[in-house]
Amino acid sequence: VRRDEYADFELTLQVQTTADSTGNSGIQVRSRYDDTAYWMDGPQVDINPPGPWRTGFIYDETRGVQVWLWPDVGRPANAKPEHAPAEWKWAHAPTWNDLRIVCRGVRIQTTVNGVSVADYDGTGRLDDELHRSRNVGVKGHIALQIHPGGTLHIRFRDLRLRPIP
Repeated sequence: VRRDEYADFELTLQVQTTADSTGNSGIQVRSRYDDTAYWMDGPQVDINPPGPWRTGFIYDETRGVQVWLWPDVGRPANAKPEHAPAEWKWAHAPTWNDLRIVCRGVRIQTTVNGVSVADYDGTGRLDDELHRSRNVGVKGHIALQIHPGGTLHIRFRDLRLRPIP
């Protein structure tokens, strides 16, 4: 466990999921855990084995926001398979999938298995008053996330973090 905070960085890793998973996960970036509220505020790059087409989408887990940032479709149920790139692909175990996240300024880019998924400019959102008050959005921790509820089989390996000067 590291307590370092990051603003601009590139994170690459491999992810393996199983087809019988009913839960979801994600990678929190520029986020912060609130010990009193038991909540991780900040953006999350989604990993969703039951609907893997959502992997690489960006959700704002910040209390008071909780909407998709990319695609910009609002509430969680509004994300649809047609929002994923046409060439998008994901395979469950035994295959390992490549995930790349680049954060620079208020921009977050995601790539899944070599396919660009999201290129989000968070100007006016990730740097707004609410995000500043929670000290998230432009700088914070990186965390592997698992939501409670549902069954989730997920593995991570080969995490490589490169700060961008």
